[in-house]
Amino acid sequence: MKVHEAGLSSDLQGSILKPAEPTGWGVVVLAGSSGRVDVARARLFAGLGAVCIALRWFGGERQPPGICEVPLEVFTRATDRLIEEGGERVAYVGTSKGAEAALLIAADDPRVRVVAAISPSSVVWANIGPGIDGVAWPQRSSWTRDGVPLPFIKYDETWRPERREGLVTYRSLYERSLQMGANNLSAATIPIEKARAKIILVAGRDDALWPSDVFAKSIEERLASAGKSATLIQHPKAGHRLLFPSETTPRSIQHAQGGSDEADAELGRSAWDAISALLRQ
Repeated sequence: MKVHEAGLSSDLQGSILKPAEPTGWGVVVLAGSSGRVDVARARLFAGLGAVCIALRWFGGERQPPGICEVPLEVFTRATDRLIEEGGERVAYVGTSKGAEAALLIAADDPRVRVVAAISPSSVVWANIGPGIDGVAWPQRSSWTRDGVPLPFIKYDETWRPERREGLVTYRSLYERSLQMGANNLSAATIPIEKARAKIILVAGRDDALWPSDVFAKSIEERLASAGKSATLIQHPKAGHRLLFPSETTPRSIQHAQGGSDEADAELGRSAWDAISALLRQ
């Protein structure tokens, strides 16, 4: 299928992809802390007939350079734009911090029909990098709503880096920080039970970046306690990175991700089958 690609302008940054034969679906694709504008992944969903936005939500002009007090309104504007372009049935496909954002948006906005949360978090975390003011310390929330920072879990400042295959693995940092921040856990937990969207949770149990498998299970259990359900897709040997069919995203050279090319691709195929099935309805 032919797909027209163009840069976003005005109050949104990234790319918009419009298929020649639209189906009425719209997909916002959110990468994680890499800051990548994931046009390649958006093309996969545009190939199914969805209008897609590969969104730059930090690191761009007039944006926080890091994931620090990022206004959730940027995602609301992306939803607005998809609907304006004919993608009335809105889905979010977010990875890592992008999944954290996608789950928050789904809890806020009833227009979101589907969320595929890949290597997700069940809670709001402290910032990664500086805010719009250029300041990264002391710790602040990753997100704001209406200008108000969301409650968050702070990182354990006593943690010492651990390594796996020569690269730092941050999983134990997040595990320890959850324990240290237990008193704030309730306030920082994403209220996903408020979402009307169908939720797909995807995680590798060998995730070396953060315990996304534990987070995904927690999200599933929170939904179940509210009488709702989610599709949970896990792989025992996959890591933080997921590979959809035809994707060749390189492994990080900055931190350990866990998994393997084979396992990450197997998880990706299972996730693709589940997500694409919904987008074909």
